[in-house]
Amino acid sequence: MDDSYVDKALTDAEVAFQQTRGQTGESDLDVSNTALVQLRKACRLLEAARTLREQNGYYTVVIEASFVAAERSIQFYLLHRGHASGEDLRYEHTEVYQQGATVNLFSQEFADRLTQLWKQNRAEVYYRETVASAEQADAMLALAEAVHRYILNAATLRYECVCSQ
Repeated sequence: MDDSYVDKALTDAEVAFQQTRGQTGESDLDVSNTALVQLRKACRLLEAARTLREQNGYYTVVIEASFVAAERSIQFYLLHRGHASGEDLRYEHTEVYQQGATVNLFSQEFADRLTQLWKQNRAEVYYRETVASAEQADAMLALAEAVHRYILNAATLRYECVCSQ
């Protein structure tokens, strides 16, 4: 791929992330509070998942976006309540579930079930080891929306949510 159109595309992507001055940022994410950025990313992911689901397909992407939206919602809570910093939450996807249980956002059993759901299903669907279904996409979207609502209620910051529903 060296010295080809792919190499040029890689260079363009690198430059886009390095030279951000004058770029148009995503609306509703232009806040300085890192917790609110995660909350609003969850809102955006949920909206994207709903939009794709309404297109009667894209089950794999809906499932992936739903897992990430739930994760971002929990990250928001942990950051908002001072239980974590942005660096604490960067690397291990399922660690956020364990941290949620540690701070009593939900039970250890619930955290373990979320972890198992992620480990047993997310990777298989994402890497196409199994074919995603409409029922799985609907269930994951409903779970992500429920987690998001629950966390908004626990944090008492519903007014900061930018979800359309």
